[in-house]
Amino acid sequence: MNHYESLAKKVVLITGVASGIGEAQAAAFLAQGAYVYGIDKQPMIRTMGENFHFKQVDVTDPTQLEAAVMTCEHTVGSVDILVNTAGILDEYRPLLETTETLFQTIYETNLLSYFRLTKRVLPTMLEKGSGVIINMASIAGLVAGGGGIAYTTFKHAVVGFTKQLALDYADQGISVKAIAPGAIKTPMNAADFQGDGMIAKWVAKETPVKRWASADEVAELTLFLASEQASYLQGAVVPIDGGWTLK
Repeated sequence: MNHYESLAKKVVLITGVASGIGEAQAAAFLAQGAYVYGIDKQPMIRTMGENFHFKQVDVTDPTQLEAAVMTCEHTVGSVDILVNTAGILDEYRPLLETTETLFQTIYETNLLSYFRLTKRVLPTMLEKGSGVIINMASIAGLVAGGGGIAYTTFKHAVVGFTKQLALDYADQGISVKAIAPGAIKTPMNAADFQGDGMIAKWVAKETPVKRWASADEVAELTLFLASEQASYLQGAVVPIDGGWTLK
């Protein structure tokens, strides 16, 4: 059953699509009849069907990003929905354990790639008078403790980027939102489950609903935010964190 008819035939560009939340988002959009163009630094293992196109891209490389968008436009069409999901962790490193190289890498992956891709596709969206941009924030963009100094800094920046972008272009048909996940069980968090899994157990215990979420739950929220049903939500940063930020 197609719950979100407005998503059918839309061209969706998703970063970080090879695993975790990005992969789940791609599958969810495809199930609604959208065309998905996915990019990731890692190779794509899962087969997603004829409406899915993939290009292996380092999102920190502006030349590769430009080539990917051009290929998307020539292969599938101009981007209707941009989903900036790509991101990496910083191992919860505090300032004195964070090198400038790590800080720069987190910045380029978790924030600058969002800026570059959004700036690239926004003019075409404005020409059409419509477009949806969904950025991956985090509970670390709302409170401290969800990451180290670099991750927390740039997830806070994603929140600010989302709000200002939404304010600037709301009256021109551009819908901008962000998702702020808490504990989502994905390959990026695999280290928390290693050994006796004590970190994962502690996280579940500290989360009010007492569990981790699946990537599919985040993907379902993404569909809603991208749909016409959420058209009056503008600049919203939606936590999906099991109540973590209630504390």
